[in-house]
Amino acid sequence: MSAPSTDVRRKSMYEEALEQGISRREFLKIASAVTLALGLDLKEMPKVVRAMETKPRIPVIWMDFQSCSGPSESFTRSYQPTVEKVLFDMISLEYNGVLMAGSGNAAEKRVEEIVEKYPGQFILAAEGSLPTMPGALGIAGQPRYYEKWREIASKAMAVVAVGSCATWGGIPAANPNPTGAKSVIDFVPPGVPWIRIPGCPPIGEVITNTLAHIAILGKLPEVDELGRPKEFFRHRLHDKCQRRPFFDAGLYVESFDDEGARQGFCLYKMGCRGPTTYNACAELRWNGGLSWPIQSGHPCIGCAAPNFWDEGPFYSRVVQLPGTQTTINPERVGLGIAAVAALGITAHAAASVVSRRRLRKSEAETAEEAKEMAHEG
Repeated sequence: MSAPSTDVRRKSMYEEALEQGISRREFLKIASAVTLALGLDLKEMPKVVRAMETKPRIPVIWMDFQSCSGPSESFTRSYQPTVEKVLFDMISLEYNGVLMAGSGNAAEKRVEEIVEKYPGQFILAAEGSLPTMPGALGIAGQPRYYEKWREIASKAMAVVAVGSCATWGGIPAANPNPTGAKSVIDFVPPGVPWIRIPGCPPIGEVITNTLAHIAILGKLPEVDELGRPKEFFRHRLHDKCQRRPFFDAGLYVESFDDEGARQGFCLYKMGCRGPTTYNACAELRWNGGLSWPIQSGHPCIGCAAPNFWDEGPFYSRVVQLPGTQTTINPERVGLGIAAVAALGITAHAAASVVSRRRLRKSEAETAEEAKEMAHEG
C-alpha cells in the first residue's frame, strides 16, 4: 500500500479525539477495545496506541452498484466495534449513497475531490455487482459503472468488496445473468490490494473490524485462499453450530412444524448448507450476538459461498458437496457415527478388561514370588 503523503497535513485520530473532549484515559480504553476487536493480544496495544496517535482517520469511499443496500444496513448494526467508534475514531466515511445526506452532482464531486487529494491514501469499498451487458449498463453521472470503478480503484490504498454481490456477483449474477453482473474484484487493477467480505448481507462486525484493521495497521488482515479475512472465515458453520449434536445423533427436522423443529433438531434435511459454508455466524451471531438464522429455526442458505444462488433449491437437503463428488446421506450419518462410537466403547471396554486381567496376573505373580522368598529365607 502507498505511504501517506506528507503534502496534506491531517489531524491524527488522537488529536481528533481530544477535540471531541475525550480524555487520555478514555482514549486508552478505546485503544484497548480496538486491540481486542482486531483479534490482537493486549501486548500489541502499544502499537495500536502509537498508530492512533500518529495516523489520521482514513478517508473511505463506499460505492453501491447492483445491490439491495443490505451491507450498508449491516454496517450500521455492528456492536464491536460500534459503527460510531469506527466513523469517529478510525475512518472518515466521505461517500456512501445509502448513509450520506448529499446526492447528485455534489456527492459525485466529493468522490473526485477525495481521489485527487488523497491518492493512495483512501479505502475504496463497494457493495453490489457491476453490470456489463450492452443495454443493461449502470450509469453514475456519465461513465459506466465498471469504468468509473476501475479508475477510482487504481488510486486506492485498498479495495474492500462488501457483500456477496460485490464479492462473487451475487443474486444479479444468477443464471441466466441478464445484466452480465460481475464481482467488483474483476475490475480491480493489478497491484491494488483487495479483500472480500461475502455474505448476504455480511456480518456487521466483520465489516467494521476489517476497515479498522486497515485504518489502524495500514495493511489488509490475513486472508484465505479466496481472499476473505481468515479470522472470520476459518470455520464451517457446521463446526460451531449448536444443533451439531443432533446431526451427529441422526435427529433431523422433517418439516418446519414438526416435533423436531420444536425440539431444535438439525436442519440439514431442510436444506441447511452449514456443512459446506465458511463464516462466523455461529460465533458472532447477529444484533449484538443475540441470534442467527439456524438458531432462529431457518436453515443456512450458504449466502457467503460462491455461486450459492445457483447451487440448487434452498429447502432441499444437500446430497452432493459443491465442487466435489462426495455425497452425504443424512439418514446414515447418525447411525454411522453411533456405530463408530459403539465400536470405540467396545474396544475401550475390551482393553480395560485385558488391562485388569494383566494387573491381577501381575499382582498374583508378585505375591507368589514373595511367598517363595519368605519360604527360602
